Amino acid sequence: MGTNSENTAVVGEHTTVVVVGAGVAGLTLGNFLLNSGVECVILEKHARDYVEQRQRAGAIDGRGVRMFREWGFDGVLEGNPVPEAGTGFWLDGEEFPMEFDDNDNRDSIFCPQQVLVRNLTDAFLRAGGDLRFEAADVSPEDIDGARPRVRYRDTTGSTHVVNCDVIAGCDGYHGVSRASVPAGALTRYAHAYGYSWLSVLAEVPAEPLGMAIHSRGLAGMLPRGAHASRLYLQCPADDTPAQWPDERVWSEMAARFCTPVPPGRIVDKRIVPLRCVVYSPMRHGRLYLLGDAAHIVPPMSAKGLNLALYDAEVLARAIIEQVRSDDASLLDSYSDTCLRHVWNYQAFAAWITELVHNAGDASYAGEFRRQTARAELVRQFTSPAANKLFGELSAGVN
Repeated sequence: MGTNSENTAVVGEHTTVVVVGAGVAGLTLGNFLLNSGVECVILEKHARDYVEQRQRAGAIDGRGVRMFREWGFDGVLEGNPVPEAGTGFWLDGEEFPMEFDDNDNRDSIFCPQQVLVRNLTDAFLRAGGDLRFEAADVSPEDIDGARPRVRYRDTTGSTHVVNCDVIAGCDGYHGVSRASVPAGALTRYAHAYGYSWLSVLAEVPAEPLGMAIHSRGLAGMLPRGAHASRLYLQCPADDTPAQWPDERVWSEMAARFCTPVPPGRIVDKRIVPLRCVVYSPMRHGRLYLLGDAAHIVPPMSAKGLNLALYDAEVLARAIIEQVRSDDASLLDSYSDTCLRHVWNYQAFAAWITELVHNAGDASYAGEFRRQTARAELVRQFTSPAANKLFGELSAGVN
């Protein structure tokens, strides 16, 4: 980019797409565009070390795995230290292994987000991609005009303006992309549950691996690396991390799994409100929203990362079609195409979230709902037909 004196604006730079956010959605979109000969710039407000160490979702469903392979990006799925393993459910201490009999889930893998992000970053930079970390005060401008642009400051304080044809907002729920849309242009659909999860990152292998349903509430233990796990404990919506000292975390994990859970060093604790959110449409003018910027699903569904991947592929194909054939039809239908998929996954997310929580703690929905939810879960665990339907629902199959 060259050197510039402090607070000097660089005007006139142009690219086809500015991607705001170097998470999974932004990096996937950037790689697909670059690999197809479409110019793009990715802006990320954090430093590279921060982005590549951020640990969140760790499961890529079969559709996502096949998508990377079809685009020629098999390599971004490598370097995963977590062995493939079936996820179990424990109901008051009795284990029910979940082995889905459908092709989509058979291809799914555990891939910690930091591994996927690091691999996607390496692939983008290796191909000559333009990825600018520590971009401060990012501001999409004139998003409903003929010449949108994105303004930001670099680490020296210099201001840059990048003109473009399309802005892709991949900067999460609290990012600047959706905030730049005029009030009233988007409709927000949301549902909040009456409980939250305590989310804990611990330096221990995921054992036991899976989810536990107990009258004390839900518990989960999922891999985030060979020697790191994400622990989840259902808790009241107004709980704080301070109410969960380490000793209580490990004691409650053991109580809900009904088996000893070896403790380890806890490096992070936070409260995660359980909610469903959808913004419609997923675009305004030349700004397109992807991933958490457009929708949130409860973590029980394990679909947030996969929805982001779907958005990225749909937008990539639409932009490529516009550039190659001057055909904007796919861009025009981007929101409708994605929202059909989003609402399908929201239906599954709401169903599985209510089912597993109602089957445990009866203080939220009552004993009748607890018993019917448990009967449904046992049917899912023991009936091949019901188990196949469960797998199809989790894959987003109509």
